[in-house]
Amino acid sequence: MAKRDYYETLGVSKGAGPDEIKKGFRAKAKELHPDRNSDNPNAEAQFKEANEAYDVLKDPEKKAAYDRFGHAAFEGGMGGGGHGGPRRGPAGAQQGDFASAFSDVFEDLFGDFMGGQPGRGGGGRARATRGSDLRYNMRISLEEAFAGQQKTITVPTAVQCSTCNGKGTEGASEPATCPTCSGMGKVRAQQGFFTVERACPTCSGAGQIIKNPCKVCGGGGRVEKERQLSVNIPAGVETGTRIRLSGEGEAGLRGGPTGDLYIFIDVADHPIFQRDGVNLYCTVPVSMTAAALGGEVEVPTIDGGRSRVKVPAGSQTGRQMRLRSKGMPALRGGGSGDMMIELAIETPVNLTSRQKELLKEFDKIDADNNPQGDSFFRKVKGFWDGMTQ
Repeated sequence: MAKRDYYETLGVSKGAGPDEIKKGFRAKAKELHPDRNSDNPNAEAQFKEANEAYDVLKDPEKKAAYDRFGHAAFEGGMGGGGHGGPRRGPAGAQQGDFASAFSDVFEDLFGDFMGGQPGRGGGGRARATRGSDLRYNMRISLEEAFAGQQKTITVPTAVQCSTCNGKGTEGASEPATCPTCSGMGKVRAQQGFFTVERACPTCSGAGQIIKNPCKVCGGGGRVEKERQLSVNIPAGVETGTRIRLSGEGEAGLRGGPTGDLYIFIDVADHPIFQRDGVNLYCTVPVSMTAAALGGEVEVPTIDGGRSRVKVPAGSQTGRQMRLRSKGMPALRGGGSGDMMIELAIETPVNLTSRQKELLKEFDKIDADNNPQGDSFFRKVKGFWDGMTQ
């Protein structure tokens, strides 16, 4: 029986590129998954056929030969190519099975996620491992966020062992290849149609074992240590700002690169100012007489200075006035925000007898001095009149 065209097998057009070929193979592998084809006795053969086609078309040299000579390019002992196709012994008996082919699919498509190298049957020798990233939560005041500054922090971390230079071995000895996984760091176990791959239990996925561990680090290649670091806090930071210090995280294993340190900023609440982005808000109490007659009030600014603000006569609670460029600086430049002054008119308390007399006298001669109150009560009267009608 003649073999099907490899492009037709994968459902792609002739001359398809590597991405299109891989996409077609992924679709076929998903379509022919054994869990979805329990009632299809031909699923195994169809899957092997797709695997054989992909093994040829993904290889530029094999693909070029196939495009020129077709299946004849692989006759005479050359075979369908690669580890995915059927294997035959001297007597013509097929040695490959569905589990082997399906394992190759996972290895080729998902090898990067499992630490392996596609088409090579595993991860190879143990490689250096990058150190973990660290997080440091830093709480600063609003004044510090306004001005920006240099701060020194103490970070507990894992640093490379200076005795063994991160190797984890004593003296000049070197780590030995793990006998269980032969240095691959992974072992395979057959489970029905599937080949399950997991980290080697002997070396925990490292691919190497240390027979003569360093006495200082115990073979880990790292030791715990507190480090002092200088951190530049830029002006304008706010809660949630993240500062990255490259290479200041944990040391890597077996000489691997160091991780990073991420500093998360939390700006504390301020007793006077409230922040909204680059703008600041300040509520200023004003006496009843100052609000009625007008005057001036002195207010603080975030830079430690003072500003005098004119209060117009007849000001009401909630009235806002703006101080230009007296807010927070923009984090990435672009000037500064504004400071908003909001008036809060205070009602006097603990009145003396004389003050009470004066207020009562004022109340008697009060006429059309309460525009908001007059407007409100006119609306109330209209509401009640409407209800009675």
